[in-house]
Amino acid sequence: MDQVSLEEVDEGLTGLAWKRVDNELVLELTMADFASALEFVNQVGVLAEEVNHHPDIEIRWNRVVLRLTTHSMGALTQKDLELAKMISSL
Repeated sequence: MDQVSLEEVDEGLTGLAWKRVDNELVLELTMADFASALEFVNQVGVLAEEVNHHPDIEIRWNRVVLRLTTHSMGALTQKDLELAKMISSL
């Protein structure tokens, strides 16, 4: 698993709501209510398990924040970009 360059990250995020913050990809969403936020997070969990790559997840009532990075490398990798794209398709 190779680290991706900042240029590759920025290019990979084109058209997506994700932002690069240091060595993380961050997505912040506001849902209709807590139930909607929880439903979305459960869908993210299914995807994460399928690809064995897991985001850090924060839920605050109707607000969801996802953070992706490859902790074992301390950097962003292709796995982060791929999961960000999958999550964006939900």
